[in-house]
Amino acid sequence: MDTSRSLNFENNSLLAILYGEKNYNVSLIEKMLEVVVSTRGNYLAISGKVDDVNVAADLFEALYNKIENGSREISEVDIKAMIKDINSNSSQLKSKGVKSNEFVIKTRKKQIFAYNDRQLKYLKALSENTITFGIGVAGTGKTYLAVAMAVQMFLEKKVDSIILTRPVVEAGEKLGFLPGDIKEKIDPYLQPLYDALYDMLPFDSIERYITTRELQLAPLAFMRGRTLARAFVILDEAQNVTVPQMKMFLTRLGQGSRMAITGDLTQIDLPHTTPSGLIDAIEKLKHLKEIAIVKFESKDVVRHPLTRKIIDAYEQY
Repeated sequence: MDTSRSLNFENNSLLAILYGEKNYNVSLIEKMLEVVVSTRGNYLAISGKVDDVNVAADLFEALYNKIENGSREISEVDIKAMIKDINSNSSQLKSKGVKSNEFVIKTRKKQIFAYNDRQLKYLKALSENTITFGIGVAGTGKTYLAVAMAVQMFLEKKVDSIILTRPVVEAGEKLGFLPGDIKEKIDPYLQPLYDALYDMLPFDSIERYITTRELQLAPLAFMRGRTLARAFVILDEAQNVTVPQMKMFLTRLGQGSRMAITGDLTQIDLPHTTPSGLIDAIEKLKHLKEIAIVKFESKDVVRHPLTRKIIDAYEQY
Protein backbone atom coordinates (compact mmCIF):
# COMPACT_ATOMS: atom_id res chain seq x y z
CA MET A 1 0.00 0.00 0.00
CA ASP A 2 1.36 3.42 -0.99
CA THR A 3 1.58 6.38 1.36
CA SER A 4 3.34 9.72 1.71
CA ARG A 5 5.02 11.69 4.50
CA SER A 6 6.28 15.23 4.68
CA LEU A 7 9.13 16.67 6.74
CA ASN A 8 9.86 20.27 7.66
CA PHE A 9 13.48 21.22 8.41
CA GLU A 10 14.14 24.27 10.53
CA ASN A 11 17.48 25.47 9.15
CA ASN A 12 17.54 26.08 5.39
CA SER A 13 21.30 26.61 5.40
CA LEU A 14 21.87 22.92 6.25
CA LEU A 15 19.83 21.53 3.38
CA ALA A 16 22.56 21.86 0.76
CA ILE A 17 24.61 19.36 2.78
CA LEU A 18 21.58 17.13 3.41
CA TYR A 19 20.47 16.98 -0.22
CA GLY A 20 24.02 16.81 -1.64
CA GLU A 21 25.49 18.47 -4.71
CA LYS A 22 22.83 18.57 -7.45
CA ASN A 23 20.55 16.60 -5.10
CA TYR A 24 22.86 13.58 -5.27
CA ASN A 25 21.91 12.30 -1.80
CA VAL A 26 18.21 12.61 -2.56
CA SER A 27 18.59 10.67 -5.82
CA LEU A 28 20.65 8.00 -4.07
CA ILE A 29 18.04 7.53 -1.34
CA GLU A 30 15.26 7.36 -3.95
CA LYS A 31 17.13 4.60 -5.75
CA MET A 32 18.11 2.62 -2.64
CA LEU A 33 14.69 2.75 -0.94
CA GLU A 34 12.47 2.84 -4.05
CA VAL A 35 10.68 6.02 -3.01
CA VAL A 36 9.92 9.33 -4.72
CA VAL A 37 11.25 12.43 -2.93
CA SER A 38 10.28 16.00 -3.78
CA THR A 39 11.85 19.07 -2.18
CA ARG A 40 10.64 22.64 -1.94
CA GLY A 41 12.42 25.09 0.33
CA ASN A 42 12.66 23.50 3.76
CA TYR A 43 9.84 21.02 3.04
CA LEU A 44 10.45 17.48 1.83
CA ALA A 45 7.78 14.99 0.72
CA ILE A 46 8.32 11.23 0.39
CA SER A 47 6.00 8.86 -1.47
CA GLY A 48 6.07 5.08 -1.88
CA LYS A 49 5.31 1.90 0.01
CA VAL A 50 4.61 2.42 3.71
CA ASP A 51 7.71 0.67 5.09
CA ASP A 52 10.02 2.31 2.54
CA VAL A 53 8.58 5.77 3.23
CA ASN A 54 9.01 5.36 6.99
CA VAL A 55 12.65 4.26 6.58
CA ALA A 56 13.33 7.20 4.24
CA ALA A 57 11.75 9.68 6.66
CA ASP A 58 13.78 8.32 9.60
CA LEU A 59 16.89 8.45 7.40
CA PHE A 60 16.45 12.09 6.39
CA GLU A 61 15.83 13.09 10.02
CA ALA A 62 18.91 11.17 11.20
CA LEU A 63 21.07 12.75 8.50
CA TYR A 64 19.74 16.22 9.34
CA ASN A 65 20.53 15.68 13.03
CA LYS A 66 24.04 14.57 12.08
CA ILE A 67 24.54 17.84 10.21
CA GLU A 68 23.08 19.86 13.09
CA ASN A 69 25.67 18.23 15.36
CA GLY A 70 28.51 19.52 13.21
CA SER A 71 28.93 17.19 10.24
CA ARG A 72 29.71 19.10 7.03
CA GLU A 73 29.50 16.19 4.61
CA ILE A 74 27.11 13.29 4.05
CA SER A 75 28.70 10.40 2.19
CA GLU A 76 27.24 7.36 0.50
CA VAL A 77 28.80 5.30 3.29
CA ASP A 78 26.88 7.39 5.89
CA ILE A 79 23.61 6.81 4.06
CA LYS A 80 24.10 3.06 3.71
CA ALA A 81 25.15 2.68 7.35
CA MET A 82 22.12 4.62 8.61
CA ILE A 83 19.73 2.63 6.41
CA LYS A 84 21.20 -0.58 7.83
CA ASP A 85 20.82 0.73 11.39
CA ILE A 86 17.21 1.86 10.82
CA ASN A 87 16.28 -1.46 9.20
CA SER A 88 17.93 -3.33 12.08
CA ASN A 89 15.86 -1.41 14.66
CA SER A 90 12.72 -2.01 12.61
CA SER A 91 13.44 -5.75 12.41
CA GLN A 92 13.90 -5.94 16.19
CA LEU A 93 10.55 -4.27 16.69
CA LYS A 94 8.75 -6.54 14.24
CA SER A 95 10.26 -9.64 15.83
CA LYS A 96 8.69 -8.54 19.11
CA GLY A 97 5.34 -7.69 17.53
CA VAL A 98 5.91 -3.94 17.84
CA LYS A 99 5.19 -1.51 15.02
CA SER A 100 7.55 1.47 14.99
CA ASN A 101 4.75 3.82 13.94
CA GLU A 102 2.20 2.40 16.39
CA PHE A 103 2.82 5.35 18.71
CA VAL A 104 4.14 8.55 17.15
CA ILE A 105 5.15 11.67 19.09
CA LYS A 106 4.83 14.82 16.98
CA THR A 107 6.94 17.88 17.74
CA ARG A 108 7.71 20.92 15.62
CA LYS A 109 11.10 19.64 14.48
CA LYS A 110 10.62 15.87 14.19
CA GLN A 111 8.45 12.83 14.74
CA ILE A 112 9.60 10.43 17.44
CA PHE A 113 8.93 6.70 17.47
CA ALA A 114 9.51 3.89 19.94
CA TYR A 115 12.67 1.90 19.16
CA ASN A 116 11.66 -1.17 21.17
CA ASP A 117 8.72 -2.65 23.03
CA ARG A 118 9.84 -1.18 26.38
CA GLN A 119 9.87 2.33 24.92
CA LEU A 120 6.43 1.71 23.44
CA LYS A 121 5.13 0.60 26.85
CA TYR A 122 6.69 3.73 28.39
CA LEU A 123 5.09 6.09 25.84
CA LYS A 124 1.70 4.52 26.44
CA ALA A 125 2.18 4.86 30.20
CA LEU A 126 3.09 8.55 29.84
CA SER A 127 -0.02 9.20 27.78
CA GLU A 128 -2.45 7.29 30.00
CA ASN A 129 -1.28 7.82 33.59
CA THR A 130 -1.17 10.81 35.91
CA ILE A 131 2.28 9.83 37.22
CA THR A 132 4.81 7.64 35.41
CA PHE A 133 8.13 6.38 36.74
CA GLY A 134 10.77 5.54 34.15
CA ILE A 135 13.61 3.63 35.78
CA GLY A 136 16.71 2.13 34.22
CA VAL A 137 20.22 2.57 32.92
CA ALA A 138 21.46 5.48 30.83
CA GLY A 139 20.73 5.51 27.11
CA THR A 140 17.28 3.92 27.21
CA GLY A 141 15.40 7.12 26.30
CA LYS A 142 13.68 7.67 29.67
CA THR A 143 14.12 11.44 29.82
CA TYR A 144 14.07 12.09 26.07
CA LEU A 145 10.70 10.37 25.58
CA ALA A 146 9.22 12.09 28.63
CA VAL A 147 10.26 15.48 27.21
CA ALA A 148 8.82 14.47 23.82
CA MET A 149 5.46 13.57 25.39
CA ALA A 150 5.47 16.84 27.35
CA VAL A 151 6.14 18.86 24.17
CA GLN A 152 3.39 17.09 22.25
CA MET A 153 0.82 17.59 25.01
CA PHE A 154 1.84 21.25 25.30
CA LEU A 155 1.52 21.85 21.54
CA GLU A 156 -1.88 20.12 21.60
CA LYS A 157 -2.87 22.43 24.50
CA LYS A 158 -3.57 19.50 26.81
CA VAL A 159 -1.31 21.23 29.35
CA ASP A 160 -0.48 24.91 29.75
CA SER A 161 3.18 24.56 30.69
CA ILE A 162 6.19 22.25 30.83
CA ILE A 163 8.31 22.15 33.97
CA LEU A 164 11.64 20.33 33.91
CA THR A 165 13.56 19.85 37.12
CA ARG A 166 16.57 18.01 38.52
CA PRO A 167 18.15 17.74 41.96
CA VAL A 168 21.47 19.55 42.23
CA VAL A 169 23.68 16.91 43.81
CA GLU A 170 27.46 17.11 43.81
CA ALA A 171 28.92 14.03 42.14
CA GLY A 172 32.62 14.35 42.82
CA GLU A 173 32.82 18.06 42.05
CA LYS A 174 32.06 20.98 44.39
CA LEU A 175 29.31 23.30 43.18
CA GLY A 176 30.66 26.26 45.10
CA PHE A 177 33.88 26.26 43.12
CA LEU A 178 32.14 26.51 39.76
CA PRO A 179 32.48 29.98 38.16
CA GLY A 180 29.62 32.44 37.73
CA ASP A 181 26.38 33.38 39.46
CA ILE A 182 23.75 30.90 40.67
CA LYS A 183 22.19 30.52 37.19
CA GLU A 184 25.58 29.81 35.62
CA LYS A 185 26.31 27.26 38.35
CA ILE A 186 22.96 25.50 37.91
CA ASP A 187 22.61 25.48 34.09
CA PRO A 188 25.16 22.67 33.51
CA TYR A 189 23.00 20.38 35.65
CA LEU A 190 19.99 21.16 33.44
CA GLN A 191 21.83 20.92 30.10
CA PRO A 192 20.55 17.40 29.18
CA LEU A 193 17.00 18.75 29.46
CA TYR A 194 17.86 21.71 27.22
CA ASP A 195 19.43 19.30 24.71
CA ALA A 196 16.21 17.30 24.42
CA LEU A 197 14.13 20.46 23.96
CA TYR A 198 16.42 21.82 21.22
CA ASP A 199 15.93 18.54 19.36
CA MET A 200 12.15 19.07 19.28
CA LEU A 201 11.44 22.81 19.23
CA PRO A 202 12.94 25.78 17.34
CA PHE A 203 15.39 27.83 19.39
CA ASP A 204 13.32 31.04 19.19
CA SER A 205 10.20 29.18 20.40
CA ILE A 206 12.09 27.82 23.42
CA GLU A 207 13.35 31.30 24.30
CA ARG A 208 9.82 32.72 23.98
CA TYR A 209 8.27 29.97 26.12
CA ILE A 210 10.89 30.53 28.81
CA THR A 211 10.10 34.26 28.80
CA THR A 212 6.35 33.62 29.15
CA ARG A 213 6.99 30.97 31.85
CA GLU A 214 5.22 28.32 29.75
CA LEU A 215 8.53 26.47 29.86
CA GLN A 216 10.44 26.32 33.13
CA LEU A 217 13.75 24.62 33.93
CA ALA A 218 14.78 24.77 37.56
CA PRO A 219 16.49 22.83 40.36
CA LEU A 220 14.19 20.67 42.48
CA ALA A 221 14.57 22.98 45.49
CA PHE A 222 12.68 25.67 43.54
CA MET A 223 9.55 23.47 43.49
CA ARG A 224 8.89 23.83 47.22
CA GLY A 225 5.65 25.63 48.08
CA ARG A 226 4.22 25.53 44.55
CA THR A 227 1.04 23.93 43.22
CA LEU A 228 1.53 22.86 39.62
CA ALA A 229 -1.81 22.89 37.77
CA ARG A 230 -2.23 21.93 34.08
CA ALA A 231 1.49 21.32 33.75
CA PHE A 232 3.59 18.43 32.48
CA VAL A 233 6.29 18.12 35.13
CA ILE A 234 9.42 16.01 34.66
CA LEU A 235 11.77 15.14 37.50
CA ASP A 236 15.03 13.83 36.05
CA GLU A 237 17.90 12.12 37.94
CA ALA A 238 15.38 11.17 40.62
CA GLN A 239 17.71 8.57 42.14
CA ASN A 240 19.49 11.53 43.79
CA VAL A 241 16.35 12.84 45.50
CA THR A 242 15.92 12.25 49.22
CA VAL A 243 12.73 10.79 50.70
CA PRO A 244 11.44 14.18 51.98
CA GLN A 245 12.27 15.82 48.63
CA MET A 246 10.35 13.15 46.70
CA LYS A 247 7.31 13.57 48.94
CA MET A 248 7.54 17.35 48.46
CA PHE A 249 7.71 16.95 44.69
CA LEU A 250 4.86 14.47 44.35
CA THR A 251 2.56 16.61 46.46
CA ARG A 252 3.02 19.57 44.06
CA LEU A 253 0.63 17.78 41.68
CA GLY A 254 -2.31 20.02 40.74
CA GLN A 255 -5.48 19.66 38.67
CA GLY A 256 -4.91 18.62 35.06
CA SER A 257 -1.20 17.92 35.55
CA ARG A 258 1.02 15.00 34.58
CA MET A 259 4.30 13.92 36.14
CA ALA A 260 7.17 11.86 34.78
CA ILE A 261 9.93 10.76 37.15
CA THR A 262 13.09 9.27 35.67
CA GLY A 263 16.17 7.83 37.30
CA ASP A 264 18.99 5.29 37.19
CA LEU A 265 19.36 3.31 40.40
CA THR A 266 22.94 2.37 39.49
CA GLN A 267 24.06 6.02 39.66
CA ILE A 268 23.03 7.22 43.13
CA ASP A 269 25.26 10.09 44.31
CA LEU A 270 23.62 10.60 47.70
CA PRO A 271 25.67 9.95 50.86
CA HIS A 272 25.63 6.24 51.73
CA THR A 273 23.56 6.90 54.85
CA THR A 274 20.85 8.79 52.91
CA PRO A 275 18.09 6.62 51.37
CA SER A 276 17.08 7.36 47.78
CA GLY A 277 13.62 8.88 47.51
CA LEU A 278 13.14 7.11 44.18
CA ILE A 279 13.53 3.65 45.70
CA ASP A 280 11.28 4.64 48.59
CA ALA A 281 8.57 6.06 46.31
CA ILE A 282 8.47 3.00 44.04
CA GLU A 283 7.92 0.73 47.02
CA LYS A 284 5.24 2.93 48.63
CA LEU A 285 3.29 3.83 45.48
CA LYS A 286 3.47 0.68 43.35
CA HIS A 287 -0.09 -0.36 44.29
CA LEU A 288 -1.75 2.88 43.06
CA LYS A 289 -3.52 2.36 39.73
CA GLU A 290 -3.02 5.97 38.62
CA ILE A 291 0.75 5.47 38.74
CA ALA A 292 2.76 3.49 36.18
CA ILE A 293 6.26 2.12 36.76
CA VAL A 294 8.28 1.15 33.68
CA LYS A 295 11.67 -0.49 34.23
CA PHE A 296 14.30 -0.43 31.47
CA GLU A 297 17.21 -2.87 31.17
CA SER A 298 20.58 -2.76 29.40
CA LYS A 299 19.05 -4.54 26.38
CA ASP A 300 16.78 -1.49 25.93
CA VAL A 301 19.72 0.91 25.38
CA VAL A 302 19.32 2.80 22.09
CA ARG A 303 22.67 4.59 22.01
CA HIS A 304 25.81 3.15 20.41
CA PRO A 305 25.83 -0.69 20.71
CA LEU A 306 29.04 -0.46 22.75
CA THR A 307 27.12 1.46 25.45
CA ARG A 308 25.09 -1.65 26.25
CA LYS A 309 28.25 -3.75 26.56
CA ILE A 310 29.85 -1.17 28.88
CA ILE A 311 26.76 -1.16 31.13
CA ASP A 312 26.72 -4.96 31.26
CA ALA A 313 30.43 -5.04 32.09
CA TYR A 314 29.97 -2.63 35.02
CA GLU A 315 26.93 -4.56 36.30
CA GLN A 316 29.06 -7.72 36.54
CA TYR A 317 31.12 -5.96 39.21
